[in-house]
Amino acid sequence: MDFSHDPKLNSIAAKVEAGARLSFEDGLTLYATDDLAALAKLADSVRRRLHGRRTYFNVNRHFNYTNVCYADCKFCGFYRTPRMPDAYTHNVEEAVGVAGKAVAEGATELHIVGGLNTKLPFKYYTDLLASLKRAYPRLHLKAFTMVELDHMAGFYKMSDEDVIGQLKEAGMDSCPGGGAEIFREPTRSRICAHKTDAARWLALAGKVHAAGLKTNATMLYGHIESVADRVDHFIRLREQQDASGGFQCFIPLAFYPEGTKLSECPGPSGVDSLKTIAVSRLMLDNFAHIKAYWVMLGKRLAQVALHYGANDLDGTITEGGELTESYSVESNNEVRMNKNEIAALIEDAGFEAVERDTLYRPVEEMTAA
Repeated sequence: MDFSHDPKLNSIAAKVEAGARLSFEDGLTLYATDDLAALAKLADSVRRRLHGRRTYFNVNRHFNYTNVCYADCKFCGFYRTPRMPDAYTHNVEEAVGVAGKAVAEGATELHIVGGLNTKLPFKYYTDLLASLKRAYPRLHLKAFTMVELDHMAGFYKMSDEDVIGQLKEAGMDSCPGGGAEIFREPTRSRICAHKTDAARWLALAGKVHAAGLKTNATMLYGHIESVADRVDHFIRLREQQDASGGFQCFIPLAFYPEGTKLSECPGPSGVDSLKTIAVSRLMLDNFAHIKAYWVMLGKRLAQVALHYGANDLDGTITEGGELTESYSVESNNEVRMNKNEIAALIEDAGFEAVERDTLYRPVEEMTAA
């Protein structure tokens, strides 16, 4: 590849072609370029080397069991204090009802996250998982971020291994990647001072991996963080993946300021989002999958992101009006697509749509077997 418009990319392109690891400085250079076509070409070359035209999606449902939380993160439009009129905590029966509707719609995954609610006993979480698994044994339960696991260990005075082991025994099949936000200080403390720090988040991910479970990883971008903060985030994730190997997918989460304490931040531009997808694909050489999370990017930009290194659009996310993570979601973004709509979105972008389960096994191949 020859990038005459931005010659600084030539040495990076040589590394990419050779399969060599990019440095922190390389990451800064990639973000600094204004040659979006070159950046897309580099990221797409890696994406196609790994996956060809295959682009994944799943049929899933998000379930937020409570919005009561003490963390009060500045970027969050989701949390409530216990006395707020719209605070809620769902009981186990309600959760089973939600799962039943999801299964009837063809869901293979229930994505379970919530606030840090000190009124709940640990038994709530194990009963929740066990009841869901009894009712729908084939439904994959992707449950609890590293922040939630950290809260459980500290609040209930349990070891990390005991928390993870009991949740796994009750039915936890994997963990989502939320709560990573931005690892680097002082940015992390400025946006989520009361939340699990970077070293703890990464250590817990390693312990979940050691227990034989997969997790995802996220980064919240477009608020007060710097480009250097983002590149640092990629490198820390890459180092943890080298050590424990259990991350399946990286999901950049575009920040939307509406309803948060960071409302003065404009959020990321479309160009910034595409750069972030591309740079993550190039920096995270030991991550198989990069997700263009259509709920936050919007459907049209998510299509374009498939040409910037992403190979997954997440899922149909048939959810019932609550936010899909502890973040504000763009108000004009519908958080629902059916299976045919998401497949058509992928194919319209020039790729092959592959329905997967949570562990990236093609559903069609599993059914045929």
